[in-house]
Amino acid sequence: MNIAWNAITPYASLAGGAVIGLAASLLVLFNGRIAGISGVLGGLLKPQGGDTGWRFAFIGGLVAAPAVHALFAAVPAPHFPAGWGATALAGVLVGVGTRYGSGCTSGHGVCGLSRLSPRSLVATLTFMLAGFATVLVVRHGLVH
Repeated sequence: MNIAWNAITPYASLAGGAVIGLAASLLVLFNGRIAGISGVLGGLLKPQGGDTGWRFAFIGGLVAAPAVHALFAAVPAPHFPAGWGATALAGVLVGVGTRYGSGCTSGHGVCGLSRLSPRSLVATLTFMLAGFATVLVVRHGLVH
């Protein structure tokens, strides 16, 4: 196994994590809402009165941020080694998992754990174990 040491970016990763934590904290402080992406997007699919403005702003920021970044730095081309079909299937499976798990990795892992939610701890451990198992099976030759 080779480790791409040049791809490890501890300072950028730390800064990104701090910004995500700050944004999640500000959203719960000023709006009383959890920054779980599936819940934010799900609220737009079944809108309730007066609850869509902040959701559109949140999703708009997720879309606009890479566009703003592209003004200042080169954006790498997306690379899907598994192909578009497998990537689409993975996306569908993630969507199904967020429904069964009552939230997504951002909601449980970032926001739920910071609130000491036992349900989020179990969900996050499940996400991580499933990810470890998938990497073990797919990347380390157990399935060809």
